[in-house]
Amino acid sequence: MVISKSNSTKVLVLPLKTQKIPNKLPFTHNVTLTVSLAVGSPPQNVTMVLDTGSELSWLQCNTTRINRPVFDPTKSFSYTPINCSSPTCRTRTQDFSIPASCDSKNLCHAILSYADASSSEGNLAMDNFTIAGSQFSGTVFGCMDSGVSSNSDEDSKTTGLMGMNRGSLSFVSQMGFKKFSYCISGSDFTGILLFGESNFTWLLPLNYTPLIQISTPLPYFDRVAYTVQLEGIRVSQKLLQLPKSIFEPDHTGAGQTMVDSGTQFTFLLGPAYTALRNEFINQTTSVLRVLEDPDFVFQGAFDLCFLVPVNLTGLPELPSVSLVFRGAEITVSGERLLYRVPGEVRGNDSVYCFTFGNSELMGIEAYIIGHHHQQNLWMEFDLENSRIGVAKVRCDVAGQRFGIYH
Repeated sequence: MVISKSNSTKVLVLPLKTQKIPNKLPFTHNVTLTVSLAVGSPPQNVTMVLDTGSELSWLQCNTTRINRPVFDPTKSFSYTPINCSSPTCRTRTQDFSIPASCDSKNLCHAILSYADASSSEGNLAMDNFTIAGSQFSGTVFGCMDSGVSSNSDEDSKTTGLMGMNRGSLSFVSQMGFKKFSYCISGSDFTGILLFGESNFTWLLPLNYTPLIQISTPLPYFDRVAYTVQLEGIRVSQKLLQLPKSIFEPDHTGAGQTMVDSGTQFTFLLGPAYTALRNEFINQTTSVLRVLEDPDFVFQGAFDLCFLVPVNLTGLPELPSVSLVFRGAEITVSGERLLYRVPGEVRGNDSVYCFTFGNSELMGIEAYIIGHHHQQNLWMEFDLENSRIGVAKVRCDVAGQRFGIYH
């Protein structure tokens, strides 16, 4: 079925899978959200990481690499490389962090770089993308032939990345959908991704928070990210005493709050992180023992870790942490507050780290809400009305309502 851009009232529903990936290097996401679809004619099956934090979708096209999935452009008769003089190359790449250039064959060349120091390089091209039985012809993507990976294990399982931000070349912008939603299950590594309207009667009413837009280009402000206004942080019922100004971008654009499905955990700027860290320690002194080891920082940004007896069947009762936005909030409670570090055992104790990290340790000038804290929430990205809707929901149940069984 071919859908014209104007006829995008149709709803597409896809299973969203969560993949565990061995973590070898600092700040590699050892869990990614993946979507399966087909590209090219005849169609080649690909698996792409869902990333609301980036624009250009890309596929690994270097067929000389062994033991990893690739898209082979030579086997698709609908594959069309994009010339560097074309309007797509000249104007629609304006939000890329590194400007597109011309290679020796006069083709549009792109270099993409990510927060975890990985990068990907190759040419812009067009081909048919078939998603949930619907075909989108002439979809622009990056056909990448080289890159620096921060996680080779991750790359061995996925063919590429699906960019879902608000840039003109992002997957959702090109498909012409005014809305998309997802729900990430906390337990069984399944979820659901939905393109189009999600007004279903069984869904709880969504609380909406507006997207923040700054039209002036600022060096540290990502204009095509899903930026929301963080207004405060509560630990249990206690609101942290922080000035409103620390949640607002400064004159350089540093300090925006982004909702990012491509990042696992949540990162806060230094002052907010320190206040949260101190209050969480304060409220858990009777039930948790802090790991006193200045040399141990999980993934380079998580320096608050605890010792939990190996034989303990569950975690003690913990105070919830609420991120308060304009009009909505995300509350993180129970086991999602702590993450057991694989393979870290000290005597008879496992090491668990607090799932909020310090973005300044990573050299990131922003607040980033990762997908670990979006579990069992219906997350609606409403592009038409520039807002994000949030509701608590059991994602496994939602998946069954949509007929997705894993």
